[in-house]
Amino acid sequence: MFGYYFNLALRSFRRNKMLTALMVVAIALGIGTSMTTLTVFYILSGDPLPGRSQHLFYPQLDPSSMDGYIAGEEPAEQVTRFDAEKLLREKKGDRQALMTGGGVAIEPQNSGLRPFTSDARYTSADFFAMFDTPFEYGNAWTAVEDEGRARVAVISKELNEKLFDGQNSVGRSIRIEQNDFRIVGVLKYWRPTPRFYDLNSDRYGEVEQVFLPFSTAVDLKFGRSGSMDCWGDSNNDETALNAPCVWMQYWVQLDTPEKVSEYKQYLSNYSDQQRQAGRYERPTNVRLRDVMGWLEQNRVVPNDVRLQTWLAFGFLLVCLVNTIGLLLAKFMRRSGEIGVRRALGASRRSIFAQALVEAGTVGLAGGVLGLGLAMLGLWAVRQQPASYAALAHLDPVMLLTTFALAIFASLLAGLLPAWRACQVAPALQLKSQ
Repeated sequence: MFGYYFNLALRSFRRNKMLTALMVVAIALGIGTSMTTLTVFYILSGDPLPGRSQHLFYPQLDPSSMDGYIAGEEPAEQVTRFDAEKLLREKKGDRQALMTGGGVAIEPQNSGLRPFTSDARYTSADFFAMFDTPFEYGNAWTAVEDEGRARVAVISKELNEKLFDGQNSVGRSIRIEQNDFRIVGVLKYWRPTPRFYDLNSDRYGEVEQVFLPFSTAVDLKFGRSGSMDCWGDSNNDETALNAPCVWMQYWVQLDTPEKVSEYKQYLSNYSDQQRQAGRYERPTNVRLRDVMGWLEQNRVVPNDVRLQTWLAFGFLLVCLVNTIGLLLAKFMRRSGEIGVRRALGASRRSIFAQALVEAGTVGLAGGVLGLGLAMLGLWAVRQQPASYAALAHLDPVMLLTTFALAIFASLLAGLLPAWRACQVAPALQLKSQ
């Protein structure tokens, strides 16, 4: 029966081309607008590490002074260097990594390239295994090399192509800040969205091109970047081991719920110990959130994107109201035809089904046109200066969602007109003929 109803819908479209075109355009405009904003929201609010994010946690401590203290408020978003290095040494997690961002000058060996600066990440060996970074060549450095302040580096695929024409550069040297580093690994293209491991910099930007051991970067006094919050007397060296400043990120991998509970207790005990030692002044106040919890806490999706999504779906609702009116007008104009069908034995259920198939066909056509409008809208998003703009592309999930939403919306719009159509009294229509 569906094929028969579908054929009737196509015939109806040919008889009422203008009215059909208006309905298709109304659905397409609503779908195109809503899918543009929904795709951007979907990309920005997604899980950056599917399958692993529930095992990665961001510890927070509260080492600040009592100045401005408010009971129960969120602790610092970052940790001090002292705390980061101590937590790393004690190794209470399955894996753990400290890190911070920086910028370094690179001197290419290729005479055709001038020296340039590049974003860098100073971290520890577990960073790569924890975050499942894909390697094109080589692998990460080891904890032994961390402790030995080895001059080793992992570089990005893009930097490898720029410096070594994409060849296997493992074992070769790269000159950074007038120091030679041995390349131990080259990453494949890797861009977690959002860049969850450090939300203090560009949340949707590219990952750093150079990864260096934190111990080596500190030893060589490489420059850092990112936010910093200090209190008390930092003795003009805010990155010193005992400086009262929070400026580092720390992540830990915990593979079971029991380990999560134990680690949170460990953080509480650690905070108590530091307060007894005179480093902490505030009462114990710790947090331990997984990746998605950390992203939610920081509201990584920009407010303008959230607002645009709600406005777009409001516009879709307006389009549906218009479509309801057009469908109602179309079905009521065919009251005579419907009355004849009812007189010949068609049930109200079959009339209702026919009307819904026709509405769904309008939605399918509107989905095709709406898909084109959504792609045009995403192209416009990619022209914006925002760092997340380049990510605005339809993936297979959102492609299917476009058609599913179009058909669902049209069926929803067709419920009232279909119900009115099946209420047509055949006797009255036959009498009027």
